Amino acid sequence: MARSRLQKLGDYLRPHWRNAVLGIIALLVVNAVGVYVPLLIKDAVDQLRQASDFAPVWNSIVLIFILTSLMWFIRMASRILLFGVGRQVEFDLKQNIFQHLLKLEPAYFYANPAGDLINKATSDLDNIRRLLGFAVLSIANTVFAYALTLPVMLTINVKLTLWSLSIYPLMLVAVQLFSDRLRTEQLAVQEELSNLSELIQEDMSGMALIKIYAQEENERTAFHQLNQQLLQANLLLAKSRNTLFPIIQSLAYVSLLVLLWLGTRAIQAQEITIGGFVALILYSERLVFPTALLGFTITAYQRGEVSVDRIESILTVEPKIQNSLQPTHLPTPIQGKLEARHLNYTYPGSKVPALKDVNFSISPGETVAIVGSIGSGKSTLANALPRLLDIAPNQLFLDGCDLTQIDLSDLRGAIAYVPQDSFLFSTTVKNNISYGDPTLPLSKIETVAKYAQVHQEILNFPQNYETVVGERGINLSGGQRQRTSLARALVIDAPVLILDDALSSVDNQTATDILHNLSQGSDRKTVIFISHQLSAAATSDRILVMDKGEIVQSGTHTELVQQPGLYQSLWNQHQLEELLH
Repeated sequence: MARSRLQKLGDYLRPHWRNAVLGIIALLVVNAVGVYVPLLIKDAVDQLRQASDFAPVWNSIVLIFILTSLMWFIRMASRILLFGVGRQVEFDLKQNIFQHLLKLEPAYFYANPAGDLINKATSDLDNIRRLLGFAVLSIANTVFAYALTLPVMLTINVKLTLWSLSIYPLMLVAVQLFSDRLRTEQLAVQEELSNLSELIQEDMSGMALIKIYAQEENERTAFHQLNQQLLQANLLLAKSRNTLFPIIQSLAYVSLLVLLWLGTRAIQAQEITIGGFVALILYSERLVFPTALLGFTITAYQRGEVSVDRIESILTVEPKIQNSLQPTHLPTPIQGKLEARHLNYTYPGSKVPALKDVNFSISPGETVAIVGSIGSGKSTLANALPRLLDIAPNQLFLDGCDLTQIDLSDLRGAIAYVPQDSFLFSTTVKNNISYGDPTLPLSKIETVAKYAQVHQEILNFPQNYETVVGERGINLSGGQRQRTSLARALVIDAPVLILDDALSSVDNQTATDILHNLSQGSDRKTVIFISHQLSAAATSDRILVMDKGEIVQSGTHTELVQQPGLYQSLWNQHQLEELLH
């Protein structure tokens, strides 16, 4: 698993390997110069003891100043390059995640809360950015520091070098002991953050409902509990980190104390010059920072490991609904004939079929109403027609072509679908209606708005078609949202139109007028009207009655109302409700 994560990190880095290599080369140069500077200081200190002329010492000082200034510039370049790689990987992953989410079926988003997905696309990506910026820089810097510094230290004095570094393996032991704990605690932090994000997102969307039911205190309590859990997870992680890092730093400075203790004896025994001793101290201090930084690097890696898993949990999901290897393109012009042949569908995890042996044939240009009680399978059928559900092959057909073999772009272009939830984007009325074709002129937008019986009401808005509807269309009434959604579906001029209870907030007369508009003219559409509004459904060419996932009756309103059965019962109930009103 660890190797798999490293491979994934390598995959993320691969497109930007040139900048990464340049940044690492810059670090190599910085460390090479950094190793040379203490040697200059060593020679300068030894010259001070022997020479009466300070000119060579001043020359060394000037050279040291030049080299350290050069090191500063090169180090800045390496940081810009490597941190830039982290930012670029973050950008790439955001693009990949968003593009991948667009491929997934709606059922995925029902099972995965938006708050968790947003947290993965923000907080977890930030962790990966830090890992591929800071951690790569830190690891490269540590490797170069040891690889270049250690041989030079050994040439100065082997005994003192080995004693000063004898403490360092204990640092690696300390890091290993804390490794699993840090990973587990980091995962807990990310999960608690996701839970909190989900609550915030839900409460922002349902703020009106919270106020209507006066549940502010309950929501405040729920937020406090989740926030408290996040705080505890963060404190637990901080405790582990704040225990590990001082241990690493303390061990590094113990190494320096050992060098000071043994170094003074070596000078007295003339085993090393004062300049050499000073150089060893400087080299030892050079290794303190990379070694201490190793702890931070391990933390970044632990965070990155967790975040890689969470990001890959999105990117590795295969879309259940996608084009076949050799998709069929619909012949033009599309007629709009729909057929179901022994259609069955059961939702994942359920044992009861939502659709059971459904058969029908709908002719081009025919308006067919589908009625039935709640849970009878009407919406499931509506979602199956544009392949929003993963249906089996050879069950649904458009113009004689198996829906599962039709190119998805062709299929979605042939079927306009207005679902129960009339979702509107937080933009203008005009932009919402023209969503399917943003290049449409206003005259065309007004035409479809008239068909949807919403044009006159739009003219009464403060800025007419330029009025901003607010989040999810909150500034519009339920009926206005539904008719605006209908106008948006009419814009693409698809030969098949599915209305899934999309006029439930519209009065019966308006719904009837809309259906009348859609069923007139030479370019009339194939309309599937799913509704509980029996007065509007009665004007359809044909009515299909569903119960428990099956079509139990079929015929015109006149035929069905005279037959004993479910439709007659529904119609009598509707008539009674009309009388009571």
